[in-house]
Amino acid sequence: MTSPQPLILMQNVDKHFGSFQALKNINLSVTKGERIVVCGPSGSGKSTMIRCINRLEKHDGGTIIIDGIELTDDLKDLNAVRREVGMVFQSFNLFPHMTILNNLMLAQKLVRKTPKAEAREVAMHYLERVKIPEQADKYPIQLSGGQQQRVAIARALCMKPEVILFDEPTSALDPEMINEVLEVMVDLARDGMTMICVTHEMGFARSVADRVIFMDAGEIVEEAEPETFFSTPKSDRTKLFLSQILSH
Repeated sequence: MTSPQPLILMQNVDKHFGSFQALKNINLSVTKGERIVVCGPSGSGKSTMIRCINRLEKHDGGTIIIDGIELTDDLKDLNAVRREVGMVFQSFNLFPHMTILNNLMLAQKLVRKTPKAEAREVAMHYLERVKIPEQADKYPIQLSGGQQQRVAIARALCMKPEVILFDEPTSALDPEMINEVLEVMVDLARDGMTMICVTHEMGFARSVADRVIFMDAGEIVEEAEPETFFSTPKSDRTKLFLSQILSH
Protein backbone atom coordinates (compact mmCIF):
# COMPACT_ATOMS: atom_id res chain seq x y z
CA MET A 1 0.00 0.00 0.00
CA THR A 2 1.28 3.47 -0.81
CA SER A 3 1.04 5.98 2.01
CA PRO A 4 -1.52 8.73 1.39
CA GLN A 5 -0.44 11.97 -0.24
CA PRO A 6 0.33 14.52 2.50
CA LEU A 7 -2.19 17.34 2.81
CA ILE A 8 0.58 19.59 4.14
CA LEU A 9 4.25 19.19 3.27
CA MET A 10 7.02 21.45 4.58
CA GLN A 11 10.52 20.72 3.30
CA ASN A 12 13.63 22.50 4.63
CA VAL A 13 11.61 25.62 5.48
CA ASP A 14 13.46 28.67 6.82
CA LYS A 15 12.06 32.00 7.97
CA HIS A 16 13.96 35.14 9.02
CA PHE A 17 12.80 38.36 10.64
CA GLY A 18 15.72 40.60 9.79
CA SER A 19 18.81 38.94 11.27
CA PHE A 20 16.74 36.69 13.54
CA GLN A 21 16.09 33.18 12.21
CA ALA A 22 12.62 32.19 13.40
CA LEU A 23 12.45 28.83 11.59
CA LYS A 24 15.39 26.56 10.82
CA ASN A 25 15.08 23.71 8.35
CA ILE A 26 11.52 22.69 9.22
CA ASN A 27 10.36 19.36 7.78
CA LEU A 28 6.79 18.33 8.43
CA SER A 29 4.29 16.10 6.66
CA VAL A 30 0.61 15.97 7.67
CA THR A 31 -1.90 13.59 6.08
CA LYS A 32 -5.66 14.09 5.86
CA GLY A 33 -7.41 13.48 9.17
CA GLU A 34 -4.22 13.76 11.24
CA ARG A 35 -4.28 15.79 14.44
CA ILE A 36 -0.99 17.43 15.30
CA VAL A 37 -0.26 19.35 18.51
CA VAL A 38 2.74 21.71 18.45
CA CYS A 39 4.21 22.76 21.79
CA GLY A 40 7.33 24.49 23.03
CA PRO A 41 8.50 27.55 24.95
CA SER A 42 7.57 31.11 23.93
CA GLY A 43 9.54 32.31 20.92
CA SER A 44 10.29 28.79 19.69
CA GLY A 45 8.71 29.39 16.26
CA LYS A 46 5.43 27.50 16.75
CA SER A 47 3.10 30.31 15.64
CA THR A 48 5.46 31.37 12.86
CA MET A 49 5.42 27.82 11.48
CA ILE A 50 1.63 27.59 11.25
CA ARG A 51 1.37 31.18 9.95
CA CYS A 52 3.66 30.12 7.09
CA ILE A 53 1.26 27.27 6.24
CA ASN A 54 -1.44 29.71 5.14
CA ARG A 55 1.04 32.38 4.07
CA LEU A 56 0.25 34.92 6.78
CA GLU A 57 4.04 34.85 6.93
CA LYS A 58 6.12 34.27 3.81
CA HIS A 59 8.83 31.64 4.19
CA ASP A 60 12.34 32.53 2.97
CA GLY A 61 13.68 29.11 2.07
CA GLY A 62 12.46 25.59 1.37
CA THR A 63 9.09 24.44 0.05
CA ILE A 64 5.55 24.40 1.42
CA ILE A 65 2.92 22.39 -0.48
CA ILE A 66 -0.74 22.42 0.61
CA ASP A 67 -3.03 19.84 -0.99
CA GLY A 68 -0.75 19.62 -4.03
CA ILE A 69 -0.36 23.41 -4.45
CA GLU A 70 3.03 24.96 -3.74
CA LEU A 71 2.94 28.25 -1.84
CA THR A 72 4.51 30.93 -4.02
CA ASP A 73 3.74 34.58 -4.77
CA ASP A 74 1.03 33.47 -7.21
CA LEU A 75 -2.12 35.08 -5.78
CA LYS A 76 -4.50 32.69 -7.53
CA ASP A 77 -2.80 29.71 -5.88
CA LEU A 78 -2.65 31.54 -2.56
CA ASN A 79 -6.39 32.22 -2.58
CA ALA A 80 -7.05 28.58 -3.42
CA VAL A 81 -4.92 27.50 -0.46
CA ARG A 82 -6.53 30.00 1.91
CA ARG A 83 -9.95 28.61 1.04
CA GLU A 84 -8.79 25.18 2.21
CA VAL A 85 -6.90 26.26 5.33
CA GLY A 86 -8.93 27.67 8.21
CA MET A 87 -7.23 29.60 11.00
CA VAL A 88 -8.28 30.26 14.58
CA PHE A 89 -6.24 32.90 16.36
CA GLN A 90 -5.46 33.60 19.99
CA SER A 91 -7.42 36.86 19.92
CA PHE A 92 -10.63 35.81 18.09
CA ASN A 93 -10.29 38.51 15.33
CA LEU A 94 -14.05 39.00 15.00
CA PHE A 95 -15.42 42.17 13.39
CA PRO A 96 -16.84 44.16 16.33
CA HIS A 97 -19.36 46.14 14.24
CA MET A 98 -21.00 43.00 12.82
CA THR A 99 -23.37 40.54 14.46
CA ILE A 100 -22.13 37.02 15.09
CA LEU A 101 -24.21 35.79 12.16
CA ASN A 102 -22.74 38.38 9.79
CA ASN A 103 -19.22 37.56 10.99
CA LEU A 104 -19.89 33.97 9.88
CA MET A 105 -21.52 34.89 6.59
CA LEU A 106 -18.96 37.43 5.36
CA ALA A 107 -16.17 35.21 4.05
CA GLN A 108 -18.66 32.71 2.64
CA LYS A 109 -20.18 35.46 0.48
CA LEU A 110 -16.89 37.16 -0.45
CA VAL A 111 -14.63 34.16 -0.97
CA ARG A 112 -16.92 31.22 -1.70
CA LYS A 113 -19.53 33.43 -3.45
CA THR A 114 -22.21 31.63 -1.42
CA PRO A 115 -25.73 33.10 -1.84
CA LYS A 116 -26.95 34.98 1.25
CA ALA A 117 -29.68 32.52 2.27
CA GLU A 118 -27.31 29.55 2.00
CA ALA A 119 -24.54 31.42 3.86
CA ARG A 120 -27.00 32.09 6.68
CA GLU A 121 -28.00 28.43 6.82
CA VAL A 122 -24.37 27.31 6.94
CA ALA A 123 -23.60 29.91 9.64
CA MET A 124 -26.48 28.72 11.82
CA HIS A 125 -25.45 25.08 11.31
CA TYR A 126 -21.98 25.78 12.68
CA LEU A 127 -23.23 27.97 15.52
CA GLU A 128 -25.32 24.93 16.52
CA ARG A 129 -22.21 22.83 16.18
CA VAL A 130 -20.28 25.00 18.67
CA LYS A 131 -23.39 25.13 20.90
CA ILE A 132 -24.20 28.86 20.78
CA PRO A 133 -26.95 29.31 18.14
CA GLU A 134 -28.77 31.69 20.50
CA GLN A 135 -25.92 34.23 20.13
CA ALA A 136 -26.45 34.75 16.38
CA ASP A 137 -27.85 38.28 16.55
CA LYS A 138 -25.52 39.58 19.26
CA TYR A 139 -22.28 41.50 18.74
CA PRO A 140 -18.87 40.13 19.79
CA ILE A 141 -18.61 42.50 22.77
CA GLN A 142 -21.76 40.93 24.25
CA LEU A 143 -20.14 37.47 24.38
CA SER A 144 -17.64 35.98 26.80
CA GLY A 145 -14.13 35.20 25.59
CA GLY A 146 -14.95 31.49 25.39
CA GLN A 147 -18.05 32.19 23.34
CA GLN A 148 -16.11 34.51 21.02
CA GLN A 149 -13.51 31.82 20.45
CA ARG A 150 -16.25 29.31 19.64
CA VAL A 151 -17.62 31.82 17.12
CA ALA A 152 -14.13 32.07 15.61
CA ILE A 153 -14.02 28.27 15.26
CA ALA A 154 -17.51 28.26 13.69
CA ARG A 155 -16.37 30.97 11.26
CA ALA A 156 -13.43 28.83 10.17
CA LEU A 157 -15.74 25.80 9.75
CA CYS A 158 -18.17 27.79 7.57
CA MET A 159 -15.54 27.77 4.82
CA LYS A 160 -15.47 23.95 4.93
CA PRO A 161 -11.67 23.87 5.00
CA GLU A 162 -9.52 20.79 4.53
CA VAL A 163 -7.45 21.72 7.59
CA ILE A 164 -7.78 24.09 10.55
CA LEU A 165 -4.78 25.73 12.18
CA PHE A 166 -5.21 26.75 15.81
CA ASP A 167 -2.76 29.32 17.19
CA GLU A 168 -2.93 29.04 21.00
CA PRO A 169 -6.73 29.22 20.90
CA THR A 170 -7.18 29.11 24.68
CA SER A 171 -4.30 31.28 25.88
CA ALA A 172 -6.33 34.52 26.02
CA LEU A 173 -9.18 32.89 27.96
CA ASP A 174 -10.03 32.76 31.64
CA PRO A 175 -9.45 29.27 33.07
CA GLU A 176 -13.17 28.42 33.34
CA MET A 177 -13.67 29.19 29.64
CA ILE A 178 -10.82 27.03 28.38
CA ASN A 179 -12.73 23.75 28.63
CA GLU A 180 -15.70 24.94 26.58
CA VAL A 181 -13.35 25.74 23.69
CA LEU A 182 -11.35 22.53 24.10
CA GLU A 183 -14.59 20.51 24.03
CA VAL A 184 -15.44 21.95 20.62
CA MET A 185 -11.94 21.12 19.39
CA VAL A 186 -12.18 17.56 20.74
CA ASP A 187 -15.49 17.14 18.86
CA LEU A 188 -13.85 18.32 15.63
CA ALA A 189 -10.98 15.91 16.15
CA ARG A 190 -13.42 13.02 16.68
CA ASP A 191 -15.11 13.93 13.41
CA GLY A 192 -11.81 13.56 11.57
CA MET A 193 -10.94 17.22 10.93
CA THR A 194 -7.27 17.67 10.00
CA MET A 195 -5.86 19.94 12.71
CA ILE A 196 -2.57 21.54 13.63
CA CYS A 197 -2.87 23.09 17.05
CA VAL A 198 -0.27 25.22 18.83
CA THR A 199 -1.17 24.90 22.50
CA HIS A 200 0.10 24.43 26.05
CA GLU A 201 -2.93 22.28 26.90
CA MET A 202 -1.13 18.99 27.45
CA GLY A 203 -4.29 17.12 28.46
CA PHE A 204 -5.74 17.99 25.06
CA ALA A 205 -2.51 16.85 23.38
CA ARG A 206 -2.61 13.56 25.24
CA SER A 207 -6.22 12.76 24.44
CA VAL A 208 -6.55 14.11 20.88
CA ALA A 209 -3.20 14.27 19.09
CA ASP A 210 -1.92 11.64 16.69
CA ARG A 211 1.49 13.27 17.03
CA VAL A 212 3.00 15.84 19.37
CA ILE A 213 5.73 18.08 18.00
CA PHE A 214 8.12 19.92 20.30
CA MET A 215 9.82 23.04 18.97
CA ASP A 216 12.63 25.10 20.44
CA ALA A 217 14.73 27.91 18.97
CA GLY A 218 13.04 27.63 15.56
CA GLU A 219 13.61 23.91 15.15
CA ILE A 220 11.53 20.74 15.47
CA VAL A 221 13.41 19.04 18.29
CA GLU A 222 11.22 15.99 18.73
CA GLU A 223 8.00 14.44 17.45
CA ALA A 224 6.23 11.32 18.64
CA GLU A 225 2.82 9.90 19.39
CA PRO A 226 1.50 11.26 22.71
CA GLU A 227 2.15 8.15 24.80
CA THR A 228 5.81 8.05 23.81
CA PHE A 229 6.22 11.84 23.89
CA PHE A 230 5.01 12.16 27.48
CA SER A 231 6.40 8.95 28.95
CA THR A 232 9.80 8.65 27.26
CA PRO A 233 10.90 11.93 25.64
CA LYS A 234 14.34 11.61 24.05
CA SER A 235 15.73 15.14 24.02
CA ASP A 236 16.90 16.92 27.17
CA ARG A 237 15.18 20.08 25.94
CA THR A 238 11.87 18.21 25.69
CA LYS A 239 12.34 16.70 29.16
CA LEU A 240 13.00 20.12 30.67
CA PHE A 241 9.98 21.67 28.95
CA LEU A 242 7.68 18.86 30.07
CA SER A 243 8.96 18.99 33.65
CA GLN A 244 8.16 22.70 33.76
CA ILE A 245 4.76 22.57 32.09
CA LEU A 246 3.44 19.38 33.75
CA SER A 247 4.38 20.51 37.26
CA HIS A 248 1.87 23.40 37.11
